[in-house]
Amino acid sequence: MSDDKLNGTPRSGLEPDAGPRILIISPNWIGDAVISQPLLQLIKKRHPRSRIDVLAPSWVAPAWNAMTEIDDVIEAPFRHGALQLKERWKFAKQLQKSGYAEAYVLPNTLKFALIPWLARIPKRIGYVGEMRYGLLNVLHRKYSDLPRPMVSFYAALADTPARAAPAPSELPKPRLSVPADRQAAVGREFGIESGTRVIVFAPGAEFGAAKRWLPEHFARLGDLVRQHFPEMQIVLLGSPKDRPGCDEIVALSPYMHNLAGVTSLSQAITLLARADAVVSNDSGLMNIASALNRPTLAIYGPTDYRHTPPFSDVAKALSLDLQCAPCHQRECPLGHHDCMKKLTPDMAWQPLKQMIDVR
Repeated sequence: MSDDKLNGTPRSGLEPDAGPRILIISPNWIGDAVISQPLLQLIKKRHPRSRIDVLAPSWVAPAWNAMTEIDDVIEAPFRHGALQLKERWKFAKQLQKSGYAEAYVLPNTLKFALIPWLARIPKRIGYVGEMRYGLLNVLHRKYSDLPRPMVSFYAALADTPARAAPAPSELPKPRLSVPADRQAAVGREFGIESGTRVIVFAPGAEFGAAKRWLPEHFARLGDLVRQHFPEMQIVLLGSPKDRPGCDEIVALSPYMHNLAGVTSLSQAITLLARADAVVSNDSGLMNIASALNRPTLAIYGPTDYRHTPPFSDVAKALSLDLQCAPCHQRECPLGHHDCMKKLTPDMAWQPLKQMIDVR
């Protein structure tokens, strides 16, 4: 069990008069986990006394810990990509003792659908996927002529399977929560004192290089921020894989505070929660910033901003809408990467300046 509950909400006990106990099986991607959060809001609205636990990979668990609807985060003990049938059977037998009434299987693979079936959870909900008939008994389907934005894709699981899914405008927005005292404590830990104005740049993207805005663009945008708001501290966040790209940015603009690969994900979430604005590629950190309701400037190249937009009250999705985009490729198939190269810092500066001005 994970005990790093970012939102500060106490875990509920096993009260005998509580509602149904529900298990959510998490996606492997941080952004997908955050985008699925409105599903939890819908479940809680319909079953206010339900207890909701989530089974999640360790690298995704901190995002679930920032959701007030979650009672416990169970960290999955499985290796990424491995079937591990014997281990899943043993784990499912332990889960069975918890008496879950429903399971929502968010990933579309066979191995995740096995767990609630082996645990004999009566109601097992998810999308038709690879050989999942029988493993799931409430089956939703995707329709090519009615594409579903990701927030609708997950939220639709709260309802009876239907051909049409609710539009994002009809759904609650993804929301995460971090208490102010934790924000202050983690800020001090990384040299950010209370009252300091902070902008976070998130230059990474786990999906691939095609989704990454150029380091020189981030550096130039930082220069524009400093010219107009010299008191502003600019912090770079990301995973250890993002460190080399962030080092390139710092080489061009040495005043930036590079924390890529230094923070844990829970610390990064907390630093995002206290940011005055966030500039990010289409990534898990962008989705986190948006769900924390931070002013968010999201930069899109090969992906579709209509599919996974930022949902914060103050948000801007920036894209050139080139004819070759969205291609959804990890590397530019045409070799020019124009969707990111030609999206200039000056184009990003005006919406970012407006976000800073209103803070």
